[in-house]
Amino acid sequence: MMKNFTILFLTLSVIACQQNAKSTNESDSQTVSDTLKYDKEVHLKNVKQLTWGGNNAEAYWSFDGESLVFQSDYSDWGVECDQIFTLDASNPKKGEMPNMVSTGLGRTTCAYFLPGDSLIVYGSTHLADSLCPATPDRNSGKYVWPIYAGYDIFVADLDGKIVNQLTSEEGYDAEATVSPNGDRIIFTSTRSGDLELYTMNLDGSDVVQITDELGYDGGAFFSPDGSKIVWRASRPQSEEEIVEYKGLLAQGLVQPTKMELYVANADGSEARKITSLGNANWAPFFTPDGQKILFSSNHASQRGFPFNLFMINLDGTGLEQVTFDDTFDSFPMFSPDGKYLVWASNRNNGGTRDTNLFVAEWVD
Repeated sequence: MMKNFTILFLTLSVIACQQNAKSTNESDSQTVSDTLKYDKEVHLKNVKQLTWGGNNAEAYWSFDGESLVFQSDYSDWGVECDQIFTLDASNPKKGEMPNMVSTGLGRTTCAYFLPGDSLIVYGSTHLADSLCPATPDRNSGKYVWPIYAGYDIFVADLDGKIVNQLTSEEGYDAEATVSPNGDRIIFTSTRSGDLELYTMNLDGSDVVQITDELGYDGGAFFSPDGSKIVWRASRPQSEEEIVEYKGLLAQGLVQPTKMELYVANADGSEARKITSLGNANWAPFFTPDGQKILFSSNHASQRGFPFNLFMINLDGTGLEQVTFDDTFDSFPMFSPDGKYLVWASNRNNGGTRDTNLFVAEWVD
């Protein structure tokens, strides 16, 4: 679901051309050293491009730090909407289709490795319909995400065979991520009538609701030691905002343009808001020491873009800008050893609308 923000930029080709004019030959090489980063990006070193075409996002590391699982709608790979793929993070092959581990049916989202790295968990609509679900009509001028009721959470092996179905409740179940401790999954569901966070065992048992405030709670991740969680949330306050939120949700839609970040204990206790920046703050992930949050934000933007990566302390202090793109940087995730960062970006796309994956060494 987080990847839907990239749709905001599909009409911004002129800006993308300006951004990518700095090197017309960069995409000719898998590894273009630090020509793929901007001068102010002091936390990034030896940036490498991992994909070359389509919209690629939500790339998450295996437990051993050798592989990535991600979603893509790249038509050259024979898909019509997002499907799940894996790739070797150290040796991506330009022009070669990576291994698809989803069914190729319906629409998929938010894949994550399970402990042992032989299985993945992801959300899919394929049981509700084998075709890609319709995208929302945005002619109203409001930017919305679809909350497809057909999403359920599945476990598959690396050959793409589904070995378990973890959810079967009516409504939306997706956005699953796994604790580094390898004992719990956190996910978002509408089973209560609102978009709330839940946790469960790896086999789908012992489901526990851990948020209960009105608004969209989603995109949650555990801290490196598994003791805390961070997530994005909208909190409609006025009567007008509440009516609008409930009305959109009844249509299977949510407007994600006003979101802030929250942290809590892994059971949802002691929840607290850590940003009050305005606009959309989302795709949060803990830094390797567990003391800060890296996230994507357009809080400084006047027209909805650009989105860049920022870093903030757990108490909401020390805001620092990390990337300096002209359009879009998001979905950051640190490797298990904390040495590398993977994220999605519109940089170096040759003036196209493509969003690709990049990896860099992290510099504290």
